[in-house]
Amino acid sequence: MAEIAFWIFAAIVLAFGFVVFWGAPYVPSKRKELKAAFSELYPLKKDDVVIDIGSGDGVVLREAASHGAKAIGYELNPILVAITRFISRRNPNIQAHVANFWNIRLPEETTVIYLFAVSRDIGKLGDKIAEEATRLDKKLTVITYGSQMPGRNPLRMLGAHSLYEFTPLQVGKA
Repeated sequence: MAEIAFWIFAAIVLAFGFVVFWGAPYVPSKRKELKAAFSELYPLKKDDVVIDIGSGDGVVLREAASHGAKAIGYELNPILVAITRFISRRNPNIQAHVANFWNIRLPEETTVIYLFAVSRDIGKLGDKIAEEATRLDKKLTVITYGSQMPGRNPLRMLGAHSLYEFTPLQVGKA
């Protein structure tokens, strides 16, 4: 029995530790701050589709869905995705996927991207989001928590949240 407990513990430690090399560490978002971000900083609408990069335990997804939006999370840690799916199992507006954001294409209906990132990744995330705005040929609203996008001025700030807009590049258009 002790051996099984050891292997379960080791798997959990590896799952959480592994993610740190490819993304941000797991830092739970505070519901009160999310409510303010989704009502004061950028009031979510029922036709919004919120993408949470590094969705963790799904608190951002659940808060976005409580405002009527569809919420889709991408998370590297399969344990956190399982937790999100279990807690959110009765909410049809929430989806959680085990996926690496660097390897996905945003859904066509994406309107808002929420992210918490460490400083080593925030610039690269901005580049990826700019590429996706161009590919989708639409404006994407980005809400960051805890860090700002280098080389971009936020439209608004509220506490640790910053609001940005990414517009498509006019590639090949005259």
